[in-house]
Amino acid sequence: MAQWRFGIIGCGAVADRHVEAIRQIEDASLVAVSSRSGSRARAVAEREGCDWVTDYRDLLSRDDIDIVCVTTSSGSHAAIGLDVLNAGKHLIVEKPMAMNARDARLLADTASRRGLTLSSVSQRRFEANNQLIKRVLDEGALGKLLLAEMKLPYYRSQDYYDSAEWRGTIAEDGGVLMNQGIHSLDLLLWFAGDVRAVFGKTATLTHRMEAEDLGLAILQFDSGAYGTVMGSTSVRPGYPATISLYGEEGSIELEGTSVVRWSVPGWEKPHWSQEEAYGGVSDPMSIVAEFHQSQFLDVIAAIETGTAPLSSGEDGWRAVRLVEAIYESARRGAEIRIGEQPEEG
Repeated sequence: MAQWRFGIIGCGAVADRHVEAIRQIEDASLVAVSSRSGSRARAVAEREGCDWVTDYRDLLSRDDIDIVCVTTSSGSHAAIGLDVLNAGKHLIVEKPMAMNARDARLLADTASRRGLTLSSVSQRRFEANNQLIKRVLDEGALGKLLLAEMKLPYYRSQDYYDSAEWRGTIAEDGGVLMNQGIHSLDLLLWFAGDVRAVFGKTATLTHRMEAEDLGLAILQFDSGAYGTVMGSTSVRPGYPATISLYGEEGSIELEGTSVVRWSVPGWEKPHWSQEEAYGGVSDPMSIVAEFHQSQFLDVIAAIETGTAPLSSGEDGWRAVRLVEAIYESARRGAEIRIGEQPEEG
């Protein structure tokens, strides 16, 4: 098997999960890291025994790096990710893949045109319960899907938003749906399929920031099923995200990583749970690297076999497109038919 050589652009807190995931893959190595902060890049490099640079273009110019992880602030994902792809490197980009559907589409199209693998980080797809739920739905065990509900009652303090100038801004961070809610929205799309129409409402109720701390939406899926979305960073003390799925033949409710309700004919309720795997309820970094590792292994397998990864650029684009449609609906005060509005930034 090939020795896969990684580079990481961005040495903030989430980069530590990427570093740990790479460290745990036998046939992978971290070659170099980049950060605008030389002290931060040097600290990671000295700890991991790799090279470091302050200009990520120096990292991209190396011919001993195959896969690049982009773990910078959200607003820079699209521009840096495009540079990665144009440098001929495979790309793993943290969520959200871009801040608007147009840029996400450009990333996905560029990767396809250049024959490169692009994966948007959605590590929750690799949790055992979510894999099982997807299988149950694909096999039709719930019957016709009627309703899919997502709730994300999180808490973030004002200090969290004040900790960096870009936090809480529309251009660089996004609000609760684009930032904290993107993982649950990705799962909702994975489980229930594409959305054809949305009606959204957003508000900023408890924080001093530009973006929303409350987002709501009613969805209609291509299948004809309906959906509801609620995301907030104002709910004290914060509670696990939930997804509820209701079909003609049964229902499932997922709370955090635990299945709390399971009525699936012919299928035994799973008991797997790993709450520390997906925290983020009030502490954004209370997550483990295990499922980043699973996603990286899936990316490596996709490159080796020429197949699409489980969380592809197309999937990242769909999630961003949904959030953008909710925002546009809230702005207009009207239902948005997805695919009919132009993908503008």
